[in-house]
Amino acid sequence: MTKKTSGIHHITAIVGHPQENVDFYAGVLGLRLVKRTVNFDDPGTYHLYFGDEGGNPGTIITFFPWVGARQGVIGDGQVGVTSYVVPKGAMTFWENRLAKFNIAFSKTERFGEVYLKFNDPHGLQLEIVEREEGKNNTWQFGEVKPENAIKGFGGATLFSKQPEKTAEVLEKVMGFEKVGEEGEYARFRSFSDIGNIIDLKLATSGSGSMGVGTVHHIAFRAVDDQDQLDWQKHVSLNGYQVTPVQDRNYFNAIYFREYGEILFEIATDPPGFAVDESQQTMGEELKLPSQYEQYRAQLERKLVPIEVRNLD
Repeated sequence: MTKKTSGIHHITAIVGHPQENVDFYAGVLGLRLVKRTVNFDDPGTYHLYFGDEGGNPGTIITFFPWVGARQGVIGDGQVGVTSYVVPKGAMTFWENRLAKFNIAFSKTERFGEVYLKFNDPHGLQLEIVEREEGKNNTWQFGEVKPENAIKGFGGATLFSKQPEKTAEVLEKVMGFEKVGEEGEYARFRSFSDIGNIIDLKLATSGSGSMGVGTVHHIAFRAVDDQDQLDWQKHVSLNGYQVTPVQDRNYFNAIYFREYGEILFEIATDPPGFAVDESQQTMGEELKLPSQYEQYRAQLERKLVPIEVRNLD
């Protein structure tokens, strides 16, 4: 069986205070808070989703904010860097915007592209890169307009305990095409126009540890439920232990840990984030899965109040 994912569906990370998280990703980066819900396995914790106006796969970064949790260490067995893509000509806007909010940044070049590198308030390593491909994000917030708004993921850089094994899973299992090596990185590409680049660090850099400021997992796209079942069989036939299908309300998910110890998810594109509220009101109210609805009052008392604030 030959399978090819179109690219990244979402990336999920652990952060600190939820209001600081919202202020940065919505207030500074201009992303839309498309869903406020809870961690289905720990309902006393938020699960916050940010993306483009429609909350489309390939644009979604999600967070478990744990106030007072210990700081993690970025290292092998994790997504080390998350890359965002913006329209051509938008880089100066983002340099000025980061400077406006006193966010330190630097520039680097990789595979012929210039990257703007910076960290979020909790230590996650981020990048911005300009590309023509991918449609513009129509969401407008503060000074962030469609001509300079983040389109979605440019890609991700993986830090692996066994880079050769991770390269193998990217090509032979997930269906990415290796397109080159440069310095300490190999680059892999999928057929989508967004969330389509994976850079793999070819040298190990020391073990990471999960905590605030680290990525928990990276999810790749399945077309629908049947495609996901095909993926489940495909992954298993390639020698990986894969979970049963998990219902996440907005997509279904399966998980496996590849030999470089990075947690991979394969998530369905449907049904999307408008399944329990309208497209126009996504992210405005706390949405709970049915099993927790009876505890709404209790959970709302426990969860830290958050608001999307225009910081400009």
